Amino acid sequence: MALSDQELKEIAYLARINVSEDSLSSLKKELEDILDLFQQLNEADTSEVNAMSHPLDLSQPTRKDEVTEENLREELLKNAPSVKSGLFLVPKVIDGEN
Repeated sequence: MALSDQELKEIAYLARINVSEDSLSSLKKELEDILDLFQQLNEADTSEVNAMSHPLDLSQPTRKDEVTEENLREELLKNAPSVKSGLFLVPKVIDGEN
């Protein structure tokens, strides 16, 4: 896929990278090669290929959804300097519009 110098400069601008005029031609060639590879992938016939979630035919073991930790909320809130409705109160650090 051929790119113009202007398109490459726009891509660099959108990516927020500085590209010197000296490296423009080599970067252009590399990007065109990458886009050509994507074009080859797009042309591959995948109509006979089933979608899969894993390259190997494995099953994902699952565990029971059980509570394993003790609820220490009240004990932890005792250490807080300021608590309201079961939540830690902290100083306001970001001023916003009222």
